[in-house]
Amino acid sequence: MVNNIHKSAIIDDNVVIGENVTIGPYCYITGNVEIGNNNILKSHVVISGNTKIANNNVFHSFSNIGDAPQDLKFSGEDSYLEIGSSNVFRENVTIHSGTAVGNKYHNIHNLTKIGDECLFMVGSHVAHDCVVENKVIMANNATLAGHVSVGHNVIIGGLSAVLQFVRIGDFAIIGGMSGIDNDVLPYALVTGDRAFIAGLNLIGLKRNGFDKNRISTIKSAYNFLFEDSSYNLKEKVNMLKEQNADNESIKLLVDFISNSGQKALLKPRSK
Repeated sequence: MVNNIHKSAIIDDNVVIGENVTIGPYCYITGNVEIGNNNILKSHVVISGNTKIANNNVFHSFSNIGDAPQDLKFSGEDSYLEIGSSNVFRENVTIHSGTAVGNKYHNIHNLTKIGDECLFMVGSHVAHDCVVENKVIMANNATLAGHVSVGHNVIIGGLSAVLQFVRIGDFAIIGGMSGIDNDVLPYALVTGDRAFIAGLNLIGLKRNGFDKNRISTIKSAYNFLFEDSSYNLKEKVNMLKEQNADNESIKLLVDFISNSGQKALLKPRSK
């Protein structure tokens, strides 16, 4: 299908553009950029660097995609950004490419990676070497520092900040204006300027099809992890693994803890 490119847009000759792409007024596309099919760029969008974009994404005005990392250690090495399909990037969103340090949890280097069906609201920021999985929502002015890993179906509230190298597990929710300085377990509801686990993301779990039995099993596992003082964390994880060998929900939780990164785990506030 024919592309709709406004005459005021500036596009380098080596940029690869798919089919049925709309590029609005005053957009600037430069570098080794590949844009797939059915993408929409509203006015004043900037896409640069070694950036590869799949299909059906929407970029709103003044979003800046693929620019160089904000990292003093970055010395001009190869730096890449990959974006999946069906994402929405609202006004003033910034997504930066990777560095040589990379994302050790995902064993990738020089690459920032965005999945599918995510929503990045106004002013949200994804820094260098982050990996953001599918169906993630970042509310207005939420920010990810470098090397952060965000799992599937995560919601990050407005004005929240996530520290470097933090991991956020699948189906977690971060309350607005929270400061996340350690890893967030799958299924957790986290809040606070120095964040703590305030419970399970019950509404999110129900919206994602978790039935009462599945939620009850997860809740029991959480209670065992944080309220039973008879065993240390390693012993608890091994026991959960043995007792729930065929339970995918608990396996996700156990694997997240077992594959620990550079941070400790966020815990509930002490009673």
